[in-house]
Amino acid sequence: MTTYDGFDTLPIAGQWRVGRDGRTADDVNPYSGDVLTTLPLADAADVDAAFTAASIAQRDWESTLPTERADVFHRAARIMEERKDEIVDWLVAEVGAIRPRAEWEWLAVRAVVLESASYPTRSAGRILPAALIDGKENRVYRRPLGVVTVISPWNFPMQLSARSVAPALALGNAVVLKPASDTPVTGGLLLARILEDAGLPAGLLSVVVGKSSEIGDAVTSHPLTRLVSFTGSTPVGSGIAASAPLTRMSLELGGNGPLVVLEDADVEAAVNAAVFGSFFHQGQVCMATNRVIAVDAVHDEVVDRLTERVRSLRTGDPADPDTQIGPIINDAQVESILDRISRAESDGAEVRVRGERSGPAGRVLGPHLVLGTNGVATAAEEVFGPVATVIRADGEDDAVRIANDTEYGLSSAVFSRDVGRAVRVATRLEAGMTHVNDTTINDEPNTAFGAEKNSGIGRFGGEWAIDEFTTDHWISVQHTPRQYAI
Repeated sequence: MTTYDGFDTLPIAGQWRVGRDGRTADDVNPYSGDVLTTLPLADAADVDAAFTAASIAQRDWESTLPTERADVFHRAARIMEERKDEIVDWLVAEVGAIRPRAEWEWLAVRAVVLESASYPTRSAGRILPAALIDGKENRVYRRPLGVVTVISPWNFPMQLSARSVAPALALGNAVVLKPASDTPVTGGLLLARILEDAGLPAGLLSVVVGKSSEIGDAVTSHPLTRLVSFTGSTPVGSGIAASAPLTRMSLELGGNGPLVVLEDADVEAAVNAAVFGSFFHQGQVCMATNRVIAVDAVHDEVVDRLTERVRSLRTGDPADPDTQIGPIINDAQVESILDRISRAESDGAEVRVRGERSGPAGRVLGPHLVLGTNGVATAAEEVFGPVATVIRADGEDDAVRIANDTEYGLSSAVFSRDVGRAVRVATRLEAGMTHVNDTTINDEPNTAFGAEKNSGIGRFGGEWAIDEFTTDHWISVQHTPRQYAI
């Protein structure tokens, strides 16, 4: 079996070809700065061609037997198993993921693909009795939406593409996918090749890579799209929602994850979870532990233990098996992280641990531990980097107040040896999910979850995926003649 090649063209409207924009973009290894591939970019005409072909191909795909659709995803899972090392190598090279993190993403994508294989036979309608009319029944048929737009980010590109692309296709839809420009291969092209080899009919999945200023509106506002599934920042998500107000949206946006440590917590377990939650994949996770909120009784112990652990973390080449923290995705992201740290210091925060900037491309940023209030920049804003801010709380109620004092509501965590108490506190937190005695990061790939406040709308995973990517068609049947009164 030879490795995949041809990642210098785009699968658009059933054909791998160059984009028509006339410009190219280099796909760069964030650690070394080496060019992995150069892609000719798509333009608005390419986007329109993708949607047109998708709309045509979807009609036949919807009527394909559920078992035939399921077979595509079973084959895709087998291809992923055969090509595991190749996929993991791409995630290390293009995303800057350390190998254990890359292997987790491979596992998560495979799990989503296998779960999606079950969706064609799990999508069911229902029959409802008529409430007022004799001899009448109401049938609710479950149907695919049509064409779905998926826009995915660069931090977990393959997983955050697959979790929408795979269920949408399995349920009978077609998809136009726009991956992040930093990760076009793992975010789209690699998935497209796997599904193509698994037997997905041509035209059902197009991948358009281009500048957002050129094709962004064409992708989100195309008249043929029936739903936009977007994962990314809150400002961009808000702009998408405003640009297409009558289109269904599934938006997972920013986060500012609080991890609350109560006085009866297992402090060592809480610190282990905080280190993982704050520094996994360099903190480039929407569900990262941005804030560690420790009540006064254990605050100093939490800080001391965290300081020791954070100072011991090893930075470097993500391909090195000893590396725990690899590169930030690009220079602009590095600068934004450093800016938040600088502003936090200006606001009176103490940087207890300060990591250095290193690596061939200067994008490896060592871990930072900040002590401050909930108002300093590293606590009030989503950092999306290897930074944890510890905040002192005056008891349980104050910890809940601090945790909820944010515009975000994606993920959270509570630590207490009293599980009943922890669950009661968890119910008071304004978040789409809360983990008791665990990290804020959801590492169960098929878990269904959503978000509160400015962290998004819609739900992802599980039965919710079926709801998101299908629609109800109400059909009433009158079995006996009826007298109409006018």
